[in-house]
Amino acid sequence: MAVVRPFKGLRPKNQEIAENMISLPYDVMNRKEAKEMAGNNPYSFLKIVRSEINLDDSVDAYSKEVYEKAKSVLNSWTDEGVLVQDKKPVFYIYRQIMEERVQTGIVGCTSIDDYMNDIIKKHEFTRKEKELDRINHFDITDANTEPVFLTYKKNMRINEIINEWIDENKATYEVVTDDGIAHIVWVLDEPKLVEEISSIFADIKYLYIADGHHRSASAVETGKKRRLEKPDYTGEEEFNRFLAVIFPDEDLYVMDYNRVIKDLNGLTKVDFLARIEEKFIVKEATISPYKPLKKKEYGMFLEGDWYVLTPKEGSYPAKDPVLSLDAAILQNNLLAPILGIEDPRTDKRIDFIGGIRGLKELEKRVNEDMKVAFALYPVTIDDLMGVADAGKVMPPKSTWFEPKLRSGLFVHKLN
Repeated sequence: MAVVRPFKGLRPKNQEIAENMISLPYDVMNRKEAKEMAGNNPYSFLKIVRSEINLDDSVDAYSKEVYEKAKSVLNSWTDEGVLVQDKKPVFYIYRQIMEERVQTGIVGCTSIDDYMNDIIKKHEFTRKEKELDRINHFDITDANTEPVFLTYKKNMRINEIINEWIDENKATYEVVTDDGIAHIVWVLDEPKLVEEISSIFADIKYLYIADGHHRSASAVETGKKRRLEKPDYTGEEEFNRFLAVIFPDEDLYVMDYNRVIKDLNGLTKVDFLARIEEKFIVKEATISPYKPLKKKEYGMFLEGDWYVLTPKEGSYPAKDPVLSLDAAILQNNLLAPILGIEDPRTDKRIDFIGGIRGLKELEKRVNEDMKVAFALYPVTIDDLMGVADAGKVMPPKSTWFEPKLRSGLFVHKLN
């Protein structure tokens, strides 16, 4: 059963600092973009999670100097009182509002043992070099500086506690970011409710990683490293846990994650369409651009026209939780055998476009530098949980969550 604990959060001292500090996660921009986003803001949290922006561009982004700089900034903000730590372990409520959609989660700490024992379930592979970056960052800063995005099958009592607390208490921070998304935080510090929340999670069988596989893997490896350094550890030390925002499944919104391809692998348009028709029913779309209306349906944009593709019966194993996903069907029946995209993780001829950018972005890319685009229907949280429960992994680039968690509102100290 899941271990979810309160913690003494290190966080912005007031609303004004929170407005300056809040930032996108470290892994959604490159070094140049991070520097531009931070600009002249003295308290942008990118100065910690992308601390290479504080140094000359000649300094390698993965050098020890970068991680030491992150530690220096974190410590200086703490010493200045820009960041303050709560006196006792508490939970936080984090609500995000994007247009008409609302998702509200509990911010707490989860167990590295639950991760290792598959109580926290995964659905993606991780890359060792990306893990190593955050291991060094967490270890040297002595902190989980960004939360992992987890979900669970809803619990009515947790929902009641959250809603009642929101109704009866003033928010600690209310920040609207440049993209129009509201980020609202409450400190939930009533001891009996804190204890009850932990107790309820102890009866929840599994937590699922929605986003943040590298952060969670790195946090676990950092905790394991600390255990080796402290062989008499008790399990109660903070390094045995890592920072997470945990949302009920019903709140989450998964958007489509679409594909654009550089060329037709040497085929003419006529030959390409003929090859597709071996495994798909192909029709000209009556709507432009064409957004798939259901699973097992694709929009394809080619030479100014939209088509609707529907896989033929027998082209995929219907009961396999991974191979029956739309991304896998497209990959195994079209992208690999026809277009030669064998490994979408590494092939330079394919690019991925999150649904937040819209289908017009697909048309734009095809008109500029690509040849063909595919619009997919979004996966569901049930799809994700089914894959994780089966101990398998999702196809690459198949989930795009919106809104993204922001960084800078909570830090979990490892000591």
